[in-house]
Amino acid sequence: MTPPDANAPDLDQLYAQPAPMIRQALRDHLVDVHEACLRQATFFCLATASADGLDVSPRGGAPGFVHVLDAHTLAFADWPGNNRIESMRNLQADTRVGMLFLFPGYDAFLRINGNASVSVDAALLDRLTEGGRRPKAATTVAVNEVLFHCGKAAHRAKLWEAAGQVPAGALPSVGKVIARLADTGGVSPEQLDAHYAHAVKHDLY
Repeated sequence: MTPPDANAPDLDQLYAQPAPMIRQALRDHLVDVHEACLRQATFFCLATASADGLDVSPRGGAPGFVHVLDAHTLAFADWPGNNRIESMRNLQADTRVGMLFLFPGYDAFLRINGNASVSVDAALLDRLTEGGRRPKAATTVAVNEVLFHCGKAAHRAKLWEAAGQVPAGALPSVGKVIARLADTGGVSPEQLDAHYAHAVKHDLY
């Protein structure tokens, strides 16, 4: 265990307590307003943990791709990515998860914390079929905490505004990133860019 930092601030002195309505809004299960948001949800980030550290990864799909099984349980499919499958591997050792939902243009985030497991239940996988494809596996989440988080961060970042978009060419292309970090076997950054541009839009399921 890390020893206490003598210079660490007293956070209770530094920050005021949450307002009563903020504390009251924290729930241990889903209610109608949470379900209404999840029916429209298209993107969230999933946080998991292992003995080696923490991991966070993006998840996306058509509106409602995160299914509400009941007031205490969610499920979502695993779709093709980079095959590191770190989130699922982590869940085999540590079931804790955090989910942060972003709704483009909406001035609040939805946060869900719970305990999760990987499932290959046939009926569940059938239910989670998307784009005509049946997933190999799914993640089910037993909900422990649900809360809404204010959207000030999105406004500070101008996330929903055109002014907040990264200008074309400001970032290295994916092909250049791969060529810099891995042995591409002589494949050029331009070829990698062309392949990635197609795969990221069309090889979704």
